[in-house]
Amino acid sequence: MSEVKSCPRVDIGGQAVLEGVMMKAPDAIAITVRRPDGTMVVQRKEYTPAAKKHKWLGWPIIRGVVNMGSMLSMGMSTLEDSMKMLGEEYEEEPTKFEKWLAEKLGKNIDKVVMGVAIVLAVVMAVGLFIGLPAGVEWLTGKLIGFNAAEVAEVVEGAEVAAEAAVPASDSWKGVLVTVVGGISKIVILIGYMVLCGMVPDVRRTFQYHGAEHKTVYCNENDLPLTPENAAPFTTLHPRCGTAFLLIVMVISMVLFLFVGRDISAFLPRFLLHLALLPVVAGVSYEVLKGLAHKDNAFTRAARWPGLQMQRLTTKEPDAKMLEVAIVSMNVALHGMPKNAPLTEEGWAILTDYKQSEEGYEFPVEEPVEAAE
Repeated sequence: MSEVKSCPRVDIGGQAVLEGVMMKAPDAIAITVRRPDGTMVVQRKEYTPAAKKHKWLGWPIIRGVVNMGSMLSMGMSTLEDSMKMLGEEYEEEPTKFEKWLAEKLGKNIDKVVMGVAIVLAVVMAVGLFIGLPAGVEWLTGKLIGFNAAEVAEVVEGAEVAAEAAVPASDSWKGVLVTVVGGISKIVILIGYMVLCGMVPDVRRTFQYHGAEHKTVYCNENDLPLTPENAAPFTTLHPRCGTAFLLIVMVISMVLFLFVGRDISAFLPRFLLHLALLPVVAGVSYEVLKGLAHKDNAFTRAARWPGLQMQRLTTKEPDAKMLEVAIVSMNVALHGMPKNAPLTEEGWAILTDYKQSEEGYEFPVEEPVEAAE
């Protein structure tokens, strides 16, 4: 297994999908899936990074917030595209609600389905990783007596109970509550990943996740992109989204040791954590990039927990999975192979990963002349 080292400044990232891999180059993304018949179907989309449109969106901290939003949107779009590329048997029938919503809004059903999926994903994430930990913090506070005293306020002639500030002598309880809440987030994250890994289809996706990382390493080490060259590399990569999530959890715990730790009520803590999520994401992104691009004793130690977390979300891929990841990398970097046979939707059909290599051209069949 190759050693995990810091990665170069030009970052090529990706995402595993059902039976495939998406690779994101500086100016294009490519999605490749392997269909049941063994062929690989690939599409390429060009894009312009937000920082090129508006320079300030590339500033430190801000770029992390922008990246989080764009990756959420791009990630859901990629999943939707990959399902379509796999074929009809993998496509899900829109629900009655989604059909009704598309009709009322006058929008394409695919856009409505993706919008609903994004909303549900955000709601679930907020509930699991902000709402539930805030509840754990509130319950912990109740158990140790970390509660603001109630005082009476007169509002339009009526007495209303309101929470006063926590006494300074109880400040240590706020620290304890915050630490417990931070640890609960990490435990929830680990539990969620373990449960996901028990689903057979998700486990295969985790193998494609490993194929993505190995291919990225192969490219970063300037080796020819072949399954043989990619296979020896580790499936653990310092820029992985799994490592990012762990950093978010740790940064949020540290931040809330200084901001709002003396708030005991559930709703104010929940709203504060939700409001500061962009700040946490922005700082975490800078930490992730910094750790990935430096290689010394400190960064290696700081990267270690995030790398170990990836053991839950990456698995060892087979050679065919590596081929899929290599096709996506080649197409993202160099464009679609010339004269490739296409599906009705315009996706290229490949039978060998070598057909995606830079400069490859499919042979053009000569027209058959009619006999005189």
